Amino acid sequence: MASAKEIQARMKSIRDTMKITNAMYMISSSKMKRAKRVLADTEPYFYNLQSTISRILRHMPDVEHVFFDTRPQIPEEERKIGCIVVTADKGLAGAYNHNVIKMTEDGIINAKGHPKLYVLGIVGQQYFRKKNVDMDEQFHYTVQKPTMHRARVIAREMVEEFVNGHLDEVDIIFTEMVSAISMETKRVQILPLKKSQFSNMKIPVDVQQEVIRMVPSTEAVLDQIVPNYVTGYIYGCLVESYASENNARMTAMQSSTDNAKEMLRELSIQYNRARQAAITQEITEVISGAKAQKRK
Repeated sequence: MASAKEIQARMKSIRDTMKITNAMYMISSSKMKRAKRVLADTEPYFYNLQSTISRILRHMPDVEHVFFDTRPQIPEEERKIGCIVVTADKGLAGAYNHNVIKMTEDGIINAKGHPKLYVLGIVGQQYFRKKNVDMDEQFHYTVQKPTMHRARVIAREMVEEFVNGHLDEVDIIFTEMVSAISMETKRVQILPLKKSQFSNMKIPVDVQQEVIRMVPSTEAVLDQIVPNYVTGYIYGCLVESYASENNARMTAMQSSTDNAKEMLRELSIQYNRARQAAITQEITEVISGAKAQKRK
């Protein structure tokens, strides 16, 4: 059994660690709430963009545009797939990073075609840099405090790569926070857009009779709307991932705090036993000394 002094030192170390985990829990909670609030403020604008694209396709379902070009003439094994992978800049977030990396390896790296990774977050960059994969080394963006400007820069780069033919498909792998205790890692295709995803939107009863006019042309309108829509989608994914990361860190820190409390309870019992044994030993020595003196 460890001595009382050793147990006290270990209990002090655990209490100091608990202070850190509690502080990290509070910080992550604040960041998550702020991220969800910012996302809620910007969502209506991008929902309107999605509704506008749906209206255009409803009136002109046969419209041809580069953003809807699936390039069916390219075989599956020759398709160039660009994937935005959203990981974290730091660890201590449970299985958050592991789930994203695993989906990337299973769904992108090991799939057919020629994948190219655009990794966000230091954890993912350090991991895939050690692997034999095609990763854009100039794609350096932090995932902390996602902003609209950052999403716009990323979207502009992805749109240019797709339009210029350097990529035949653009996907994003991110984590969606379903609830406070549930998170889901998702892979979503951003480009080319699928007309079916806009045809399932709810339409008012009288909206079929509307007359719209697009100036100077339908293609020019889509050239302006679709990049903004892609920007909004990427921004939403960044915020969802950021909120999920902090939620995962909250859960991990809460679990660590609970484990620390349990360890303190067990160490407290051990400390009391060690102290009681020391007191018993001292009493035994005193009695033995008293008996020795009495015999003399």
